[in-house]
Parts: sequence; structure tokens; C-alpha cells
Amino acid sequence: QVQLVESGGGLVQAGGSLRLSCAASGRTFSTYGMGWFRQAPGKEREFVANIRWSALGTYYADSVKGRFTVSRDNAKNTMYLQMNDLKPEDTAVYYCAADYSYNGNDPRRYLYWGQGTQVTVSS
Repeated sequence: QVQLVESGGGLVQAGGSLRLSCAASGRTFSTYGMGWFRQAPGKEREFVANIRWSALGTYYADSVKGRFTVSRDNAKNTMYLQMNDLKPEDTAVYYCAADYSYNGNDPRRYLYWGQGTQVTVSS
């Protein structure tokens, strides 16, 4: 069992920054891959970024590449998403996901999910 808790969401003006955190517990942090997804009202949940347990090998959606950075601190069992130059279209609920073996961009392949944290970007 892996438990995930997101935090750090909020309201920010376009061009601003936020850092999201995802705290993991229940199992050795390095055992599973982790990723970030987001879902806006009326839209499908979409991939944002992922990272391997080693913190090497990251992947980003084209819509956020160059603006967002995913990282992890294994000592704290925490994954982060640094979001810079935020745009109104980034507004969504952001979710942390983890799996024992999968580390791709398909949300259907991840077993564990956090409760989500709201990010709202004003124009």
C-alpha cells in the first residue's frame, strides 16, 4: 500500500509560480515510479510529468515543457512539481500518481493516486 498526499496548490496570476509537493508513505520510495497529472472540468485527466526513482530520466508533456520541472527528494519521500510562467490554461486539479513498476504517461497504468490539489491561474 502506498499513500500519496498533494499540497501547494492555490491561486496565482498568469506568469507566476507555484511548487506542488507529493508526500509518499507506506512503502520504500524508490520501489515505484511517480508522475503528475492534471484534470480540468469537462476534460480528461492528462499527463504532466513523470520521474524515475533515481531522479534521472524525466518526461514532460509538450504543453508544460520548459516551464515545469519535476524532482524528488528520496530522503523525504516527496516528489515536487515546480511550475513557472503559469498560464490560465494550466488551471486544473493536479494529482500525484505512483506505481511499483510503471513510470509512463498513461494514467490508467498507475495504481496509487493522491486526493488532488487545486491550481487556479488568473488572466
